[in-house]
Amino acid sequence: MREQVFWGWGEPGAGPTLPEHAEAFLREALGVPGGVVDAPVALAAVRLRPSALPAALRGGLEAVVGPGGVRDDRGVRVLRCRGKSYLDLLAQRRGDCEAAPDAVVRPAGHAQAQAVLRLCAEAGAAVVPFGGGTSVVGGLEAERSGFEAVVSLDLGAMDGVTAVDGRSLTAVLEPGLRLPEADRALRAHGLTLAHTPQSYEWATVGGCVATRSAGQSSTGHGRIDRNVVALRCATPAGELATLGAPASAAGPALRELVVGSEGVLGAITQVALRVRPLPAARRYEGWLVHSFAEGCEALRRLEHAGLAPDVARLSDETETRVGLALAGAGRNPLSARRLGLAATRALGYGGGCLLVLGWEGEEAAIAARRRPAARLLRSARALPAGRGPGEAWAAGRFAGPHLRDELLDRGVLAETLETAASWTGLESVREAVAGALRGALRDPLVGCHVSHLYPTGASLYFTVLAARDAGDPVAQWGRAKAAAGDAIAAAGATITHHHAVGRDHAPWLGAEVGPLGLELLRAVKERCDPAGIMNPGALLA
Repeated sequence: MREQVFWGWGEPGAGPTLPEHAEAFLREALGVPGGVVDAPVALAAVRLRPSALPAALRGGLEAVVGPGGVRDDRGVRVLRCRGKSYLDLLAQRRGDCEAAPDAVVRPAGHAQAQAVLRLCAEAGAAVVPFGGGTSVVGGLEAERSGFEAVVSLDLGAMDGVTAVDGRSLTAVLEPGLRLPEADRALRAHGLTLAHTPQSYEWATVGGCVATRSAGQSSTGHGRIDRNVVALRCATPAGELATLGAPASAAGPALRELVVGSEGVLGAITQVALRVRPLPAARRYEGWLVHSFAEGCEALRRLEHAGLAPDVARLSDETETRVGLALAGAGRNPLSARRLGLAATRALGYGGGCLLVLGWEGEEAAIAARRRPAARLLRSARALPAGRGPGEAWAAGRFAGPHLRDELLDRGVLAETLETAASWTGLESVREAVAGALRGALRDPLVGCHVSHLYPTGASLYFTVLAARDAGDPVAQWGRAKAAAGDAIAAAGATITHHHAVGRDHAPWLGAEVGPLGLELLRAVKERCDPAGIMNPGALLA
């Protein structure tokens, strides 16, 4: 089993690196000195409290999953301490792992998972389901207060493909199956999940469902929640399972209670998902627009005309500029973006925005879909930039988390947040959130892109870079996150489009669902989890 480094993303040396010219850009734009100024500590230097797992509970757990299925060694506990948010990474890099679980338990199937939850409920031990560990909203650090111990329920051993129905285009998958492995298994049947979030390399099927993930081609293929056909969930109170019929009018959809529940009700143990035939071809290309507002209007027109591609990604002026500045050179695929856009300055688009569009399917179908879309884009004053920028984006689509590790080495605050708003409110929400971030931070770079289209609106995804406050970086980002969250709530936008609630967004959930909505969610939790052991502190603060 591959495991991530405890302080960052992926495996050392596995991802792309910042090009040399990025150092000069970071010095000029953010005032950081350059070079490595904040290296992570070694595993041996990590601060870790002794395991508090009661001996009786350990014995019961080992009887269920076997002695090898219960581990409390330093490496495994540290790796499952937190997710991958900016604040998570700051703590991990500095060796603060006092919040690590007391033990990691790996069930081999639904029955074992159910038995583990029953034992933990009886012993008063908190349980945090763990998939790929890619949460960026504080979804994995359990609240210890009032619990005997904290157990990480590692679902990585439940990584099988239970069934594939090529005629119905569905597949039944276990929750610990990582997305690349799921696609590898489906490829043998000529199928694919068609779900590629930026966390694709490490995200798991169960984790995506539990957080309502939205892949980069969600405009064409739908978010994960739209593709869940049925599921099975082990809760402390028993099994919750739903039927795999294509549609039903049998009351409220219980499936929706589990999708997005973030482990607070139980652990997802099986998911039936819609799958798609492997596309014969993929075409990614770039377009230039004069402004973010013009680009949003072009995307709205595409969506309303039924011409939206599978991938639609519009970067605002700042994100376009920063993307060009941080793109690599030589054989780095991102260099194509630099080369493909350099000549456009003479045409008046040099300070504009990059729009990446992508189509998947049969060659003839792609051509038929693309032609009217291209005509509409030209009528909206968009300038074709060729396939280079689109292919560069596709080649580097999972690079961001790898590059963030290097930015943290250089003393840069690097974090993201996202929301969704109506087409009418999209630009005002972007301005309000960006203004809140600029007001809370000193001279930050705040970029934004649209990457998921709907008939009524679209997503907004913000990337923030700033010089890190060496004295109190946690408070620095805390102020900025609070300001941005308040701005989102005040604008009537969602506090999260696809990152889930976790602990970071919980303060704003009440404003979104209302007091009665919170009471209903708490009532469901109390019924499924009477002892309150499941991921305490997440979702429902």
